[in-house]
Amino acid sequence: MAFTFQINDEVKFKHDERLLNKAKLYKPTIHQETITPKSIVELVENSRQLEGWGVKDTQDITDLPDIKLKRDQKIVLDFGDHEVGKFSIDINSAGSPMDAPLFIKLKFAEMPAELKHKSEDYDGWLSKSWIQEEYIHLDVLPTHLELSRRYSFRYIDITVIDTSPKWQAVFSNPQVQSETSASTKDLSIPAINDHELDNIYQVGLKTLQDCMQDVFEDGPKRDRRLWIGDLRLQALANYATFKDIGLIKRCLYLFGAMTAEDGRIPANVFTQPNNIPDDTFLFDYSLFFISILDDFQRFQADEELLRDLYPIAKKQMDVALDKVQDNGELILDDSYPVFIDWSNDFDKNTAGQAVLIYTLRQFIHLADMMKDNVGGYSQKLNKLISYSQSELFDEKKGFFVSGPQREVNIPSQVWMVLAHVMDDRLNKQIMQRTVDELFPVTGIATPYMYHHVTQALFEAGMKDEAIKLMKGYWGQMISLGADTYWEAFEPAKPDYSPYGSPILNSYCHAWSCTPVYLIQKYLI
Repeated sequence: MAFTFQINDEVKFKHDERLLNKAKLYKPTIHQETITPKSIVELVENSRQLEGWGVKDTQDITDLPDIKLKRDQKIVLDFGDHEVGKFSIDINSAGSPMDAPLFIKLKFAEMPAELKHKSEDYDGWLSKSWIQEEYIHLDVLPTHLELSRRYSFRYIDITVIDTSPKWQAVFSNPQVQSETSASTKDLSIPAINDHELDNIYQVGLKTLQDCMQDVFEDGPKRDRRLWIGDLRLQALANYATFKDIGLIKRCLYLFGAMTAEDGRIPANVFTQPNNIPDDTFLFDYSLFFISILDDFQRFQADEELLRDLYPIAKKQMDVALDKVQDNGELILDDSYPVFIDWSNDFDKNTAGQAVLIYTLRQFIHLADMMKDNVGGYSQKLNKLISYSQSELFDEKKGFFVSGPQREVNIPSQVWMVLAHVMDDRLNKQIMQRTVDELFPVTGIATPYMYHHVTQALFEAGMKDEAIKLMKGYWGQMISLGADTYWEAFEPAKPDYSPYGSPILNSYCHAWSCTPVYLIQKYLI
């Protein structure tokens, strides 16, 4: 996971003002809605919830103004669903005159288990500044407290650290102004007869909605920025649901406008306080710029967008093909790593080769649309496929192998199937053998990779197995209490965190929303 902390001080970036201005044209309207809590709850042990913690109702929310809190007392508000927005609340005092400031802590949580973790115990490798809590002194009451930061949460723990022995704190009118750029005006939700799949679809829709902000954010809790791997999957889910093509164009223009001087597209960009490219580069993520542009053109042809961004897409492919040997073998290095999945416990060379084949097919389609010469690219594609078939596919094992140890792993099979390196008959055999010999899935901990596994099953004509995997993965998140899908989830280890502690996990994450796309594409 070290690549997420790439520090490339020497990288110089372009800033194409023409493309940045076009990105600005598609800056979305943020829709707001006032949401109030549904109940007052307390944390309880529940073995069927994440980390064994859930909540139970203790009082009606209408009782809140009658509750008087003194030192070390708390209340937990439950908004009933995942929300993204800005919180406000009225605070007053009861008892004797206020002879000391009110000192309170507000802690926001997407899942009940977060409330059980203490921030002072966190010792992970991500900044603890992402922990959603605030310590506030208030000298004068009554007051209307409005927090300036945006939060991603369902639960709020309000703890009175101290008042004085003479008076108590009283809270009323809590609310959040929810924020999303997703419009439900023309949203059409399909009728899904399978109740479990319908629930999976609805939670995926909510996940996507809460990640649609000024850009397609990867997660509204953190990192709150535009990552290209997430964007590719969000865009596919968006075509199946909200159909906000303007937001996709905005994101494409942002990436296209801020390439490194060598032409590579960064893995992510920031939009606050200004448009800033990050100094992280991932081989497959840069190539996915081509995928996003091609998927867009297949959904709705846009000559201006294609004309503006085709040269940038072409550059991504040219940079990638420079790493291909004459025999068709892709040679990767640490300066431009391939992501594939969070886990680094498997060899990624063959999956990287398959991603290149997958995106090269899409690039040739874009080149045909631009009437560009594709001869050289078609030759490279044939060499990549030929090498994959002859050197990477082990006929005795019936699997693609990867790396010097000729490792057999799930991502290699999945990406080669998605790239259609073999014919349909062999693809089905490979995925059937994957299910028989490599399942249950291990060593993969993200819905990002599970999406590709599920789609490969659908592409291989294994609908029943794909549905079973969706229910067993996304469905299990729901059974553990998910209102939105998580950034990381390993069914055998529900408490898994790539950051050293679940308190920093994102429980609403863009790359997890794709059941809406998979269900629409393969089951409706």
